[in-house]
Amino acid sequence: MSPMGSKGFAWLPIAAAIALPLAARSADWLQFGYDAAHSGNNTTETLISADNVAGLRQRYQVSLPTSNVDSAPIYLAGVVTAGGTKNLLFVLGEDGTLIAIDADVGSIVWSHQVSGAIPTQSTPAIGPDRAYVYAYGLDGYVHKWHVDTGEEVTDASWPELITLKPDVERVAGGLTIATAGKTTYLYVVTNSSFDAGDYQGHLTTIDLTSGAQSVFNTLCSDNPTHLDHTGNNCPWPNDESLGGNGIWGRGGATFDRDTGRVYVTSGNGWFDANTGGHNWGDSVLSLLPDGAGTLGLPDDSYTPEDYLDLWGQDLDLGAISLAILPVPPGHTVTHLGAQVGKDAMIRLIDLDNMNGSHGPGGVGGELQQNGGGGLFTQPAVWIDAEGNTWMFVTNKGVEAFKLQFDVKDVPYLQLQWDVGGSGTSPVIADGVLYLFGQACTPPATNCMFALDPRTGSLLWASSQEIQVPHWASPIVVDGALYVVEGALLHRFDLTMRIVTPIAGEGGTITPSDPQTVQAGQTLTFEVDPEMGYQVATVAGCGVHSNNGMFWTTAPILEDCTVSATFVSDSDRIFRDGFDGF
Repeated sequence: MSPMGSKGFAWLPIAAAIALPLAARSADWLQFGYDAAHSGNNTTETLISADNVAGLRQRYQVSLPTSNVDSAPIYLAGVVTAGGTKNLLFVLGEDGTLIAIDADVGSIVWSHQVSGAIPTQSTPAIGPDRAYVYAYGLDGYVHKWHVDTGEEVTDASWPELITLKPDVERVAGGLTIATAGKTTYLYVVTNSSFDAGDYQGHLTTIDLTSGAQSVFNTLCSDNPTHLDHTGNNCPWPNDESLGGNGIWGRGGATFDRDTGRVYVTSGNGWFDANTGGHNWGDSVLSLLPDGAGTLGLPDDSYTPEDYLDLWGQDLDLGAISLAILPVPPGHTVTHLGAQVGKDAMIRLIDLDNMNGSHGPGGVGGELQQNGGGGLFTQPAVWIDAEGNTWMFVTNKGVEAFKLQFDVKDVPYLQLQWDVGGSGTSPVIADGVLYLFGQACTPPATNCMFALDPRTGSLLWASSQEIQVPHWASPIVVDGALYVVEGALLHRFDLTMRIVTPIAGEGGTITPSDPQTVQAGQTLTFEVDPEMGYQVATVAGCGVHSNNGMFWTTAPILEDCTVSATFVSDSDRIFRDGFDGF
């Protein structure tokens, strides 16, 4: 049967998008949290929505050549390799093994290990040229690899030094890549292994064109070099410890394209910048895009008034990276950030005047402090269809906050809903919130699940048991959800359903052959009676009539049948006459 009906209308299934080849480039997920602000919001996803997310099923579970992964994957679509065009996932193991995976089938394309003493929980990153993937090696360097072959770039710049203390300093935060003006930068942050030893948190910024780099130390920020164990080491002012001020939030450095600044948040350690010093414990620091301070100082800073209590109780302000909250037009405050600390407090910060003194070193000055659920997880930030800004925080529960403004136009975050269960860093795609937790379908007790971001209502939960480490988190891109559990990679996508059309005597239904669609999508059929017949009934799959000729199913969640029956004009007249008699 031709897809053209007898009346000349072309039949077009609403699910036509599934005809795209698997390897076609649709979208990328190039770094932790999707973008340089680590919003966790994939604004390009269109295949999985609230209408069909219930149809997600596990496509594969594959073992990876690494001991453990405690970070998120990244994704690059349409890579031309020797084996054909592939969609590739990149995963970094704690043991320094960088792995490229065929995302469609789960096979390993290439892998390389750079060994060392201290494990990493970092997520690699891919530049805007889509040619190279950058990953931290346990040797203290960031390495640059061709995405297609896995061949390493080695030249006068690469690999790039990150730490002279790979025996004690580690990279736990994700790598960040951002473009400011005409320059693209790679940002790498360091912390320590178990808050021990002679370590100093610092930001290394690398110009990806020239290979030039700058260093900003959160201890001894007047020393713009990589510190070592002797010689140029920082003269630590506290007799009780050898180091501190690690930067270990999941996102690493955060870049805000609207302010044109890169932000890092330090953890426990010495702070004396309010008295003219150069030590920035438990502080959010604003730096120019090249990452270099001015005379050893950041561009601006925020430090809570209770910084000594945070340090004393091991309640790092820098438990996560700064979250950027876009401000709708027309408000006095135009740039906002939210810092969630290990003390489960959310601090709302004016990024144009972070501590209220119009310069670095001041204490306090936040616009709001709000009890939250934060600990190790990076919030997801979402702009809804009405232009409202939302932030989702998870740890021992999931909380949704909406950005509001009071009668004096002062911004604040207002709790919208709160549901129980644990969670990792959430992500959002096409109006669906995804995370790991315990809202599971039996027999699973730990799983991936999806929520309505406006209400917190459950939309889907996997039936597979998934024990995700505390810093691992999913990504959702190109119609699939990926998450790594230890050394196992899981892919979930929309399963296929079969819709069977049947036409009785006296007419046709187009298309007439069984149709395969992704679960949750709909199909439209043309029902056309022959000369001397009329449509009697069309039923099945939740169909409803568009105009008497075209019939559209409800979202398809199970195999089903659409049946059309017809009645001849003479039979109809006979029945109508008999009924009237």
